Amino acid sequence: MSQQYVAAIPTIWYWLWAVPIGLGLIFTWRYQRDKCRLSNGLWFSATLYSFLAVLAMSILGTENRILIVVSVGLFVIVLMVIGLVFLLQAFLLLWNAWLVWRREQHTLANMLTLWLGLAILLLPWVNRLAGRFLPAQVDEFLVILVNLGVFYLAFWFYNYLTMLVVYQFNHPRWRQDFIIVLGAGLLNGDQVSPLLRQRIDRGLAFYHKQHQKTGHPVKLIFSGGQGADETVPEGQAMLAYALTQGLSAADGLAEKRSTSTFENLKFSQAIIQASGIARPRVIFVTNNYHTFRAGMIARQVGLAADGIGSRTAGFFLPNAVLREYLAIFVRNRKWHAVALVLMILLSGLLVWLPTLGA
Repeated sequence: MSQQYVAAIPTIWYWLWAVPIGLGLIFTWRYQRDKCRLSNGLWFSATLYSFLAVLAMSILGTENRILIVVSVGLFVIVLMVIGLVFLLQAFLLLWNAWLVWRREQHTLANMLTLWLGLAILLLPWVNRLAGRFLPAQVDEFLVILVNLGVFYLAFWFYNYLTMLVVYQFNHPRWRQDFIIVLGAGLLNGDQVSPLLRQRIDRGLAFYHKQHQKTGHPVKLIFSGGQGADETVPEGQAMLAYALTQGLSAADGLAEKRSTSTFENLKFSQAIIQASGIARPRVIFVTNNYHTFRAGMIARQVGLAADGIGSRTAGFFLPNAVLREYLAIFVRNRKWHAVALVLMILLSGLLVWLPTLGA
């Protein structure tokens, strides 16, 4: 290798940093325009992995043995942890399902980790069993199609999870006019549940902090109607609890008609519009796993509001995140239907095209 080429390598690496920087600027621009677009996750991932690639090349280019050994060691450890989690994913999901079964209601929605864990364990056995009874080409077609489907679902789940994590770093300014606290089911018909209490407390924390930081007046809207098993509307019970926690009566409002997140935000928007404030600044509060999808719904109703999340019990998070992913997946079902047709066609081509050529 010539000395001229060796000397040019550091310069090339220097210019390579333009790739992650450029991708990062694109992601930042898109994210500032709309924080709840799933496609932003693609730009974030491109930024992250291009940054890691250029960083790795830069570290190797230093020829500093200690730095290289430490960096490679950390990289290997991270890969081993990821690999271990991947190998044990089915058992981790089943363990989580057992915890949820012990602590939560035994509903279908609360058992998603159970079904997913069983599916991961049983899928290889189902493939083997199908191979014994189906014609070879049909079996090959199904194997390819299933693998493509699993990759497709995993890819978009990773993309969704990326944006959900990024969204947690949302920090609204202390100049809000309204804080919408989204409702959830009540205990014994009229008492806020621990999950709902966390949402209210998160909204009150922002309320008190804003008063302390800027003194800008802000009102809390507690949004939730009355379910079939509830004796009072959720909004009313939430407001009553908030008043006992130091909220000024003049700063609390109850929205009592909504039965879904869409209606939470739509009916709260009507209250905000009736206030007469020009271009009001609004945020909403929900549990951390729900913030991203609620943000998408806020855009759907035309409400310019970002969310902040309250803490959720760790054992409940995997099931809740899966439920949110499925809800978002269904929202885009037309695109996924097109993708399914393309996967079917591709699987057929990969199996039968070589046969036609022969």
